[in-house]
Amino acid sequence: MTDQAPFDTNVITMTRFVMEEGIKAKGTGELTQLLNSLCTAIKAISSAVRKAGLANLYGIAGSTNVTGDQVKKLDVLSNDLVINMLKSSFSTCVLVSEEDQHALIVDPEKRGKYIVCFDPLDGSSNIDCLASIGTIFAIYKKASNDEPSEKDALQPGRNIVAAGYALYGSATMLVLATECGVNCFMLDPAIGEFILVNQNVKVKPRGNIYSLNEGYEKYFDPAVTEYLHKKKFPEDGSSPYGGRYVGSMVADVHRTLVYGGIFLYPANTKSPKGKLRLLYECNPMAYVMEKAGGMATNGLENVLDIVPESIHQRMPIALGSKEDVKEYTEIFKKHAKK
Repeated sequence: MTDQAPFDTNVITMTRFVMEEGIKAKGTGELTQLLNSLCTAIKAISSAVRKAGLANLYGIAGSTNVTGDQVKKLDVLSNDLVINMLKSSFSTCVLVSEEDQHALIVDPEKRGKYIVCFDPLDGSSNIDCLASIGTIFAIYKKASNDEPSEKDALQPGRNIVAAGYALYGSATMLVLATECGVNCFMLDPAIGEFILVNQNVKVKPRGNIYSLNEGYEKYFDPAVTEYLHKKKFPEDGSSPYGGRYVGSMVADVHRTLVYGGIFLYPANTKSPKGKLRLLYECNPMAYVMEKAGGMATNGLENVLDIVPESIHQRMPIALGSKEDVKEYTEIFKKHAKK
């Protein structure tokens, strides 16, 4: 009989990690409270995702959200979970969700100093076929002492305090980016805790995978067409890039973080302003990628430098390995001058 693997009695949980970082930074503990509450919501969503079929959570909830997507039952549940947990953390004042037309202002007796922008269930069109889906979030500090309002959320990504995503795949992983870098935590269902599994994650300087929906090729800008041609027919004799696309931003971005390469959701003639939302999709993912040593651009400027004009603003994006994104940007800017 083989010996059992040793049981680690000194695991670093997400709670412990965030608490230790907060103490080092001499913080108030409010961000720790917020992240712990968010973690609880993510655990509950993970549980719901795992038993969605058994609990009859598949299917359309009977309405569309503000961005025109059909709302699934799991979307509604996930949105309610995140909102309720964040409100009860006593650390937030303004909440922006993909599912709600206007920002939610937290009741005065429960207010804290943070603003959270989130997509409660990204990639929900993939729910019924069991492809990976996720939750995306970005946390900001309120910049003024005025009464909280929707305008407080209109901050550039440079102001992010912490951002990340949960991926509900073959396991549930939480990727958290803060000033100190990017760290990955995997949910251990046996103890109900997120355990640190990858510390100070860095994306490769260059990868060999591109990720975008090539079904829209007839609508592509010439810059995107030229870039893809270079990846498929390299002039230097190297192997062509592989194409990978799930259609769930969390899944595609996480693969890009792990393996390197580039994720693209460019503007096109059908969606001239792009399709992904700046506040709760582009900014958090751009922040994660930049903290991992990568890069994110709309083609002309860094995503994190863009000042939002509205909470559901759309934005074209290219993110991933720095050298890959730089190459795309050079082609994009060349075409923009024409």
